[in-house]
Amino acid sequence: MKTFCRCGLPSLLPILLLALAACQRPEEAPQPADLLPKERMVPLLADLHQLEAQVENSRLAPDSARALFLAQQKSLYWKWQVTDSALQHSYRYYSAHGKDLPDMYQAVVDTLKERQKKYAPLPVGPPAVPHG
Repeated sequence: MKTFCRCGLPSLLPILLLALAACQRPEEAPQPADLLPKERMVPLLADLHQLEAQVENSRLAPDSARALFLAQQKSLYWKWQVTDSALQHSYRYYSAHGKDLPDMYQAVVDTLKERQKKYAPLPVGPPAVPHG
């Protein structure tokens, strides 16, 4: 049953109350008990993105690629001693804090660039001769 104001329009009060309840300020978002510190999240996210890229480049059938990713993801969680739910809770918490997740992902990108430099193949061919 709709609530109407005297002018015949639906009352906006219930809608506004629901909207205000849903609009929790990021600094008021509760910190999960299993929150991963940023220092652990960055290399873990870098590992997960690297794994994703490796699986995508494996040229496996989609179902095989998914199975490989899930198995390797489980290994990463074991290596980092985290659970899937802890990662999800932490990701949601940091994404609710406007600047945290972008800053973390900048560090993830920097980490992946460093790894790429480290594992980049050496140039093939004769060395360049300086002009003199």
